[in-house]
Amino acid sequence: LLLHNEIVAGLYRAAEQGEGENGRCTTKLESMGFRVGQGLIERFTKDTARFKDELDIMKFICKDFWTTVFKKQIDNLRTNHQGIYVLQDNKFRLLTQMSAGKQYLEHAPKYLAFTCGLIRGGLSNLGIKSIVTAEVSSMPACKFQVMIQKM
Repeated sequence: LLLHNEIVAGLYRAAEQGEGENGRCTTKLESMGFRVGQGLIERFTKDTARFKDELDIMKFICKDFWTTVFKKQIDNLRTNHQGIYVLQDNKFRLLTQMSAGKQYLEHAPKYLAFTCGLIRGGLSNLGIKSIVTAEVSSMPACKFQVMIQKM
């Protein structure tokens, strides 16, 4: 948690000093998360039986993967059965240290970029190409939308 906060703060501090721009910071955080997600999934699934379908993979992400990384399961998983999944965490660990006030709502996306990459990297290593976005309407709850891209 502290390392994540320092990585985010360091990247954005460097951007403010002219070493980059905010869009690059988000991309860099997402890329870091992607690589970490690939490595974690490789470790977590080495003794696991093959998954039947993408819904099984998403259930694994919501239960086992999320529990190992964030010490709790995803609170809600929804799907339209056409390749779009919404993972809702009502008390997202990386946002809980921030105030529940509206003034911090604009800063929330930079703290979610790494986790979007984490999910995308994990799914990638399981053979699923996806686009992952996050939204926060009230702190510390957030939703991750996973759009599966058919190959």
